[in-house]
Amino acid sequence: MRAYLIVSRTLFALIALFHLARMLTHWSAVIGGWAAPLWVSGLGFVVAAALSVWGAQLSRRLPREA
Repeated sequence: MRAYLIVSRTLFALIALFHLARMLTHWSAVIGGWAAPLWVSGLGFVVAAALSVWGAQLSRRLPREA
């Protein structure tokens, strides 16, 4: 379980960093012809960062395995 939480919190942190980089550099994102506005990355950053922090908190609560 601890390994799963470490992997998932790391992936969510990377996703959050990508969204933050997109907002700071104003990269365009086109999905199926739809140009995603920057506020979508703002929302993505908040959600991904929250999930990463949540995973970190949960992994700290688990007892260390022998």
